[in-house]
Amino acid sequence: MSAVKAREWQRAHLDSMVVLSIRNVHKRNALICLGAVGFIACVFFGLPRRQERLGRRAGLSANSTQFLLEGQPFQILGGSVHYFRVPRPYWRDRLLKMKACGINTLTTAVPWSLHQPQKEVFSFQSQLDLEAFINLAADLGLWVILRPGPYISSELDLGGLPSWLLRDSSMRLRTMYPGFTQAVNVYFDKLIPKMVPLQFKKGGPIVAVQVENEYGSFAKDDSYLLFIKEALKSRGISELLLTSDRLDTLEWGGVDGAIRAVKLQKVNQRHVQDLRALQPSSPTMVMDLWTGWYDVWGELHHVLPPEDMVSAARELVSQGMSVNLYMFHGGSSFGFMTGALGEPSYKALVPSYDYDAPLSEAGEYTPKYHILRDLLSRFTRGRVLPEPPALHYRESYEPAVTYQHLSLWDALSYTEGPFRSPKPVNMENLPVNNNNGQAYGYTLYETTITSGGSLKSGDSVRDRALVFVDRSYIGLLKHKRLELAVPGGKGPRTLSLLVENCGRVHQGGGLDKQRKGLVGEILLNNIPLRDFTIYSLDMKPSFIDSLYQAPWKTLSEGPTFPGFFLGKIFVYGYPSDTFVKLPVSERNHFQHLELMEKLEQRCLFGSTGLEERCGLH
Repeated sequence: MSAVKAREWQRAHLDSMVVLSIRNVHKRNALICLGAVGFIACVFFGLPRRQERLGRRAGLSANSTQFLLEGQPFQILGGSVHYFRVPRPYWRDRLLKMKACGINTLTTAVPWSLHQPQKEVFSFQSQLDLEAFINLAADLGLWVILRPGPYISSELDLGGLPSWLLRDSSMRLRTMYPGFTQAVNVYFDKLIPKMVPLQFKKGGPIVAVQVENEYGSFAKDDSYLLFIKEALKSRGISELLLTSDRLDTLEWGGVDGAIRAVKLQKVNQRHVQDLRALQPSSPTMVMDLWTGWYDVWGELHHVLPPEDMVSAARELVSQGMSVNLYMFHGGSSFGFMTGALGEPSYKALVPSYDYDAPLSEAGEYTPKYHILRDLLSRFTRGRVLPEPPALHYRESYEPAVTYQHLSLWDALSYTEGPFRSPKPVNMENLPVNNNNGQAYGYTLYETTITSGGSLKSGDSVRDRALVFVDRSYIGLLKHKRLELAVPGGKGPRTLSLLVENCGRVHQGGGLDKQRKGLVGEILLNNIPLRDFTIYSLDMKPSFIDSLYQAPWKTLSEGPTFPGFFLGKIFVYGYPSDTFVKLPVSERNHFQHLELMEKLEQRCLFGSTGLEERCGLH
């Protein structure tokens, strides 16, 4: 580097550090100012002091026609935002935009799989600090409806249930099977005590708690919902309880002592009449008024016209009914957390959870937002809505420069293992992660063959396997592609199957069957293959970080696939929000897949600090 270029580089980096330092100073000053403003507001404008909040006695209740909060009529105008799908630095931004739209109640679900990734490991920090999220909602004047699960669906892998449950070959999820109820009790022992102080009667914002989710469409155990209800109440949940189901399954999803709420997208008078007939002594609530829908790989983005969504909301709200918009803001399913559809055929869901919601995936206003704000402004009882916050500045940067390459085969020494087994072992039963198995990512199975022929997978590949002979790619096995020709050759050769978990289904009766990797025999010329060497590639941040010590090579014209690719993006000054565009061709599929997964996981877990400015969608 020349002396001139060196000085320019130093100036550029010095400028960045100066901007960062200045912004940090401003941030501290802003916090001091906000604290002062909050104190003055409490003293002079009559906001509830802690002593007053602790004196609350009557929380959210219901008579035959309406909800009451502290004995006064209360119409829930709710919206769903998932804290785990929004970078923590943007929580406040999204909730302020919600408040400015006329929403008075935040609804959020709690993903068991993220909070208890291993039997003995719990996480409630950083991006998963649920208490901080709920307290932030309270600070901004929003009430909260909590959906603690244990099953939440939410288009998550296994509906938010942790995959280590499937290590039990007899597991029966969402039933009174002892292995499941014991695990729920351990989880609730950690989660619920954190929520109890945040309830309305104890001075917090939580006004209602949902009992499980959509059990009417599952309904495999008559005692299960009662167990979940008692598990909540026995640990101190004392606020109003709800259940939530589609209209056609509403009858089978209720439990005594909880109000039945409904999920729907279009509204007609028959819907309202059916719900009122089912529970004539309770008010009507639409717990999920769908603002859009989730997306599947290979299909078009689902779009619901703004007029249709707002028309349904107008019909409900004008009749005095309570409603919660699902989603108000969808965000992103970071890492590998997204689920899949199982019926009528397997389809993986995309990581975007934009949902065609009023706030886009990046937190920007959509036409739905503005039309909805206009509607809800008429139901604020004379209160003027705050102005919507300004959007974050975003910038288009130059393309990232990819300059180094690491073959998958050179990365294997950095995995946990390898492990040897006479037969294939599914992901969940691998002896990794403190014997909790592998939750996400890829698993590599290798064995020795001495001939070519017909390779048959039956229904044993979950969900797609790239097949190699002596590390040369020969084809793909997946759902509906169950046979592959293996070329002949001389002497022993290594057959490798790199199996990708594309996501466990998030709903339906087949949750117990969602084991991944190789879940059965692989046949070569109708003879089961044996003696496997197995590598776990779960793509956790710790594994990605370890690869910096690997023997990376300068990127050549023809790099070896699959592999990892290392590049740089040049950002001048303080980084702004941006988007990652990864145009995929057949040739560079692996490059883009691995890059996207690295970005998504780092964005969620913060191994490089990107969680502080995580505008990557």
